Amino acid sequence: MTIPQGLSHGPIYLDYNATTPVDPRVAEACWPYLTEHFGNPSSAHHYGRNAHDAVNTARSALAQLLGATPEEIVFTSSGSEANTLAIRGAALAHRDRGNHILTQTTEHPAVLAACDVLPQLHGFRVTRLPVSPDGLVDPAELDAALTDDTVLVSIMHANNETGTIQPIADLASRAHRRGALFHTDASQSTGKISVSIQELGVDLLTVTGHKMYAPKDIGALYLRRGLALEPAIYGGGQERGLRAGTENVALIAALGHAAQLTHDNRETEEARLTELRDLLHDQLDQRLPGRVHLNGHPALRLPNTLNISIDGTQGDHILTTTSELAASTGSACHEGETQPSTVLTTMGTTPARARAALRLTLGRWTTTHDITQAATLLAEAARTQH
Repeated sequence: MTIPQGLSHGPIYLDYNATTPVDPRVAEACWPYLTEHFGNPSSAHHYGRNAHDAVNTARSALAQLLGATPEEIVFTSSGSEANTLAIRGAALAHRDRGNHILTQTTEHPAVLAACDVLPQLHGFRVTRLPVSPDGLVDPAELDAALTDDTVLVSIMHANNETGTIQPIADLASRAHRRGALFHTDASQSTGKISVSIQELGVDLLTVTGHKMYAPKDIGALYLRRGLALEPAIYGGGQERGLRAGTENVALIAALGHAAQLTHDNRETEEARLTELRDLLHDQLDQRLPGRVHLNGHPALRLPNTLNISIDGTQGDHILTTTSELAASTGSACHEGETQPSTVLTTMGTTPARARAALRLTLGRWTTTHDITQAATLLAEAARTQH
């Protein structure tokens, strides 16, 4: 496997949940549509047909990965746009059904923001469900919150910080029994674990290209056949009339090729990453006995995601003093002041433990050597702080 330029030299990269390197094979698939095959997919001539065929091929590849049909795939500029199209689009198109939206407290900001604007502009009510200490939504809590006016439920498939995987199939079934639509943001799970429309039973599902080795600024929404949405962008008839504008053929081709590569290798890669993730956890435990605490569900989590807190440390300080490692914390900085992760504090994690959090996420080019080196670096930094 060819290592992307910039990854073979430099810090050990353990921030794959933030973004993935573009796979060289994906870049190669993208390039012809930036140069030779430049046509508008809506044009009937030779140049347009080549572009049109590329969009159709990519749509089929992503549909195959998800177990959907090509007609159910809508390309967007990002996962955030796909979330907005799903939430705003479903709420406005089906407001005769009701004016109540359900989500949960540890959602990605793109979902929370899309939900929060609906009361301000359109008079909807939004309920945020709590989560357990390991980050799971209780299906009984969903049952209790559903009303006859609930039009949509949006619960992410896997959390971007902890990797906790929600029981989406059960939650979607309960929502459907009350007549509500169900959307899940699968940006972090697609490409890492099996994401099957048939198994999940959802009406809408978000995919983000740069989380699965495609470039940034490309995403997609699975939209169940026959389901109406209010368009995100008005104009021409592109993307089933839901997102007007000439398609970005190069990035769509890239996402399609990334989906094909994932489809062909996912099971092997899932097993490899699970082994490396657990090795990293074990090595940190050995080097820092009794000080390492897992954040999130111990079993129901992504194979590449390890979110831990180390007693007596602050995560951002550890990473600042470990320049040989590229990772992230569970914290966000606002005007120079480090705040605990809202995901972790919402789960009931203490502020001190939340500030100590490290999100270590592995990917396609992570090696056993990387894991051993990272464990050594992190342990040394933690001992220095303690």
